[in-house]
Amino acid sequence: MRQAAPALRIEGSATIGGTPIFGPLTLEVPAGAWTCLLGPSGVGKSTILRLFAGLGDGVAFDGEVTADDAAPLERRLALMAQSDLLLPWLTVIENLTLGARLRGEDMAHAQAREVLARVGLAAHAEKRPDALSGGQRQRVALARTLIEDRPVVLLDEPFSALDARARAQMQDLVAELLAGRTVLHVTHDAAEAARLGEHIALMTRAGIQRIPPPETPVPRAYDAPETLAFQGRLLRRLMEAA
Repeated sequence: MRQAAPALRIEGSATIGGTPIFGPLTLEVPAGAWTCLLGPSGVGKSTILRLFAGLGDGVAFDGEVTADDAAPLERRLALMAQSDLLLPWLTVIENLTLGARLRGEDMAHAQAREVLARVGLAAHAEKRPDALSGGQRQRVALARTLIEDRPVVLLDEPFSALDARARAQMQDLVAELLAGRTVLHVTHDAAEAARLGEHIALMTRAGIQRIPPPETPVPRAYDAPETLAFQGRLLRRLMEAA
């Protein structure tokens, strides 16, 4: 049975090599909902994901990372990093099932192939990563994240390598499959945040601001007037923050 999806919280400041990265700031990620962390490049959005994931090596963090149920986040979250991190000597299907094998768990290839089919790559299961395009590799990394079936999912620019059509399709799919999870999605794309965010946090050098999204279900229609208007407001705020 899947674990309940907790709310997350990070509070504090971070530096790397003595250079300030962010903070002091507080970010709260509501339980069971999709939060977009939107902001210009270089303000520390990816560092926040790494700290939540326990991968803060090299980051001097003065603060606290917590879940509202007080339980450790270890083994309750899946992270999709900006780099696809596919192992070049493994096939696509082997890359998908690697996490389960390393944990000594049994994952049927049929299950992995089903997820691969959902991201449109069923015909590529036996290929190695160097035979794939950048967008295909990113979809493999996305499938690998989905197959982990975790209550907390951290996404770092998960659709950046996809063309416009594939991006919209994958946004629809991931919103469906991650419904009810606690999702923290880092992006610098106002259109993406306008479609997917149930909660929007705008991160700038000055800190984090909450921006209320339209009260419509996600994924919002990309051509709906309220989505386009909200996208425009987000882009304006990004331009002002740059």
